[in-house]
Amino acid sequence: MNPSITSGRRIGVLLVNLGTPDSPNTPDVRRYLNEFLTDGRVVDMPAAIRYPLFQGLVVPLRAPKSAKIYQQLWTERGSPLLYHGLDLQKKVQEVLGPEYVVAFGMRYQKPSVEKALDELREAAVERIIVLPLFPQYASASTGSVQEKVMDIVKDWWIVPSINFISQFGSEPGFIATIAARGRAEMEKQHYDHVVFSYHGIPERHVKKGDPTNYCRFGSCCDTLTDQNQYCYRAQCFATSRLIAAELDLAPEQYTVSFQSRLQSRLRDPWLQPYTDEVLKEMPAKGIKHVLAFSPAFVADCLETTIEVGEEFKELFEESGGEHWQLVPSLNSEPQWVETVATMVRRS
Repeated sequence: MNPSITSGRRIGVLLVNLGTPDSPNTPDVRRYLNEFLTDGRVVDMPAAIRYPLFQGLVVPLRAPKSAKIYQQLWTERGSPLLYHGLDLQKKVQEVLGPEYVVAFGMRYQKPSVEKALDELREAAVERIIVLPLFPQYASASTGSVQEKVMDIVKDWWIVPSINFISQFGSEPGFIATIAARGRAEMEKQHYDHVVFSYHGIPERHVKKGDPTNYCRFGSCCDTLTDQNQYCYRAQCFATSRLIAAELDLAPEQYTVSFQSRLQSRLRDPWLQPYTDEVLKEMPAKGIKHVLAFSPAFVADCLETTIEVGEEFKELFEESGGEHWQLVPSLNSEPQWVETVATMVRRS
């Protein structure tokens, strides 16, 4: 048991991020990918197809390649997504004080959501606030965490009140912290354009969450309304507009795009435009210096440090660009820690 846990009617806080392999070695990466890619909310195929396809074909082929990428990412402290999460947990605990018990878990692999919830149960907390660390709601991320939590606690004899913070992509402190990180980079040099690159999801995921058939994957995302408040694409555009406003960017000075698609556009359309295609066209338009944000992530990880920071940089320069700069994630910046504490206290 955590030595900080003492008696009293306290509030439990569960911070959850996506997950990471235990090591950058192929067997550990394979275990991580097996759990991640067989989640029915991530790959929404029937289980009878999903498991043999991914466990038998996709993961064995992908694991060795992913392991090499994780080896580039790994540090002396291990996986950045893990240690930034643990740092955030510690600092949020310090800010919230002894009236709260803050636990941290990963949706896939370790430390598990189940272990983190057990810590809160042992602390006999009065209620639990769950904060999936995904600013914009998507069924494949936030929804998966919510499902996992409920699947675990359904077996508890006593289930305390549980409150989920489902999205925070428009939270003022979140926007302000990202803008501050970007402003620090802008003070170092001039940039011709800004790219807000978000993790992509299949278009069908958006349509499955659109019972009124409101979505057109176009101007319907220009405003958040009651009808599209949980549309992932609309939330991404809303986050981008708010950051742009903080940085005094006009609409023509920034682009919103999506990365990390798993399948071909012809076989399975994902949210567009695609970041890798957008950036290749920029140098020919006279855009040679680009500042890139990853506002779907609150901690540095493979998708930010490697994909946006290195792979997109190389692709941009090969296309004639001169400078591509990634804005660091929030990690455990003091302003972000205070923002998390604010959201918790309000819940």
